[in-house]
Amino acid sequence: MSAPRYKRILLKLSGEALMGEDAFGINRQTIETIVAEVAVVAELGVEIGIVIGGGNIFRGVALGAAGMDRATADYMGMLATVMNALALGDVMRQRGLTARVQSAINIEQVVEPYIRPKAIRYLEEGKIVIFAAGTGNPFFTTDTAAALRGSEIGAEVMLKATKVDGVYTADPKLDPGARRYERVSFDEAIARNLRVMDATALALCRDQRLPVMVFSINKRGALKRAVLGESEGTLVHL
Repeated sequence: MSAPRYKRILLKLSGEALMGEDAFGINRQTIETIVAEVAVVAELGVEIGIVIGGGNIFRGVALGAAGMDRATADYMGMLATVMNALALGDVMRQRGLTARVQSAINIEQVVEPYIRPKAIRYLEEGKIVIFAAGTGNPFFTTDTAAALRGSEIGAEVMLKATKVDGVYTADPKLDPGARRYERVSFDEAIARNLRVMDATALALCRDQRLPVMVFSINKRGALKRAVLGESEGTLVHL
């Protein structure tokens, strides 16, 4: 078996990735499938940190949040990521993986607070660390949280799991002629507004020399292929 290209990775999962075909919430079969993909990579000896979004839960209350103060709505979204992280960690435990959830917001009765040295020690011990509650601050996306945590833990790559298999020249659902990039530079992605992630996250990854691999979480084996350095998705690099 080929050796993994990366020793330590940061996997960014959107909350929507947990919905499956449901309108919102957590689809049990979908989360089990994702955990199975992560388990394969963990068995290769790769150290895994995960940042997860909360859109699948917050979508269910979004109508009620209309007109709400932005900071309040963002804190609600952070709490949604904690719920997702707990669900993900529980399925990992049932799968036989050892996971630790760390939250940027202190909820010590439920999850550990985020402490960087402890997170790094967990990774070195082979535990999977799930980072919840974004950055702990409103007005920042979970993409920015992923860029920040990936930089802090010394990840060699951020693997951004989406519903599409890479970055395209245009929306492939709207433009049949859209072409997928195999590689694209940070500067080009920013200049062309390719919507890899929000501008703050993209600039942070560029400044910290943290490449981003965009791939489809729905393609079986895609995560493993990305970690092995095989042709998968789109690599955003310096």
